[in-house]
Amino acid sequence: MTAQWAAFATAEPDLAGTVEKRFGAYTHHILATLRKDGSPRTSGLEVRLLNGELWLGMMPDSLKALDLRRDPRFALQANPGEGTGMGGGDVRISGRAIEVDDVETKAGYVEEVEPPEQLHLFRTELTEVVRTYIEDDTYLVVQVWTPGAPLRTIKRT
Repeated sequence: MTAQWAAFATAEPDLAGTVEKRFGAYTHHILATLRKDGSPRTSGLEVRLLNGELWLGMMPDSLKALDLRRDPRFALQANPGEGTGMGGGDVRISGRAIEVDDVETKAGYVEEVEPPEQLHLFRTELTEVVRTYIEDDTYLVVQVWTPGAPLRTIKRT
């Protein structure tokens, strides 16, 4: 089961707000895709939240774009920033990236984002959102959201 960003934000507005802040704190994040042989590839990437969607824009014929064309599964990790503070925790999103060829949709994205060149544009369908953080200097807390299920919170000492 998958969901668009807007469905996630409606189901779990507090977690969605935290995730948005983590991705908004820095420009570049880490995208994991699958190579032809199935091995993982990690790449830097800018992401955008626009009109209830999480968008991934990539340079023409970049390896990560070609990976996603072949196998749409991805994992995206927010840039943790400098040091070990990770204000707001560590956040990760998994899902499927669907390439958008619709001229009008791409034009709207380009108008909003103003990329430096032509691009591959992917909208995302989320399969999981995870936030990990430390609470009271005692607990490791893991929040896990999947479409159609309630938010799970796991605390470990």
